[in-house]
Amino acid sequence: MIYQGLLKKMKTDYKSCISYFLEMENDVLHVNQLVGKSLKISFLSHQCTNCGKAKKIFRQGNCYDCFYANAQVGDWVMRPELSTAHLGIEDRDLDYEKSVQLKPHIVYLAVSSNLKVGVTRKTQVPTRWIDQGASKAIAILETPNRYLAGIAEVALKEYMSDKTSWQKMLKNDIADIDLLAEKSKIKDLLPEETKPYFLDDNTELYNFEYPVTEYPTKIKSVNFDKVSEVEGVLKGVKGQYLIFENGQVLNVRNHEGFVVSITVN
Repeated sequence: MIYQGLLKKMKTDYKSCISYFLEMENDVLHVNQLVGKSLKISFLSHQCTNCGKAKKIFRQGNCYDCFYANAQVGDWVMRPELSTAHLGIEDRDLDYEKSVQLKPHIVYLAVSSNLKVGVTRKTQVPTRWIDQGASKAIAILETPNRYLAGIAEVALKEYMSDKTSWQKMLKNDIADIDLLAEKSKIKDLLPEETKPYFLDDNTELYNFEYPVTEYPTKIKSVNFDKVSEVEGVLKGVKGQYLIFENGQVLNVRNHEGFVVSITVN
């Protein structure tokens, strides 16, 4: 079977084992069902996910022009502490920024390689953690806007990482960390204005299992700007990565805006 379409972030379903879905032009592929099968994914062209034009992708699925104009990829997205909608100050589109920034946000601890801190909209729990390939996660603050979550994260980054080692995550080289114990150390490290939002009583721990039959020992990342295809038996899916038998891995999210064909044997 051959499928064709524009790559976008895989959709996920939080179950005992995470389910992954990839939308193509005329089909939705349940990627879990492809594990163990031989796949060939071939790059065909670029298509900006914002303007729809056949222009080379610059970052986050956007062409160069859209990346510097699209309100959905402003600097505050990657750096929540730069959010200004709570002050009524526009970055690119105040109405859009209010619709995102002035909603409840979660500051969390997660383990995807080592301990990390992060921020996500409440509506993105647990999707955000699945996309990172976390093995477990816990919410530690719930703030009324993105800015407060951002300054809490900045303070906690002095004591722990805000990054995932994607290589360790894909090798399943995961540190054994007690998140409840780590949460108990956090409150005194927070800025005063964020302490009222600390979730003192929350002990709900999310655990994640991924559809992987074999983790690689060596990793070779595939970039469709450098090679035209990747081929091999699919050994699993974790985070937003497809893991192949030969150690090749494809970050689907990093290839948003790439039109591909997928051959399943």
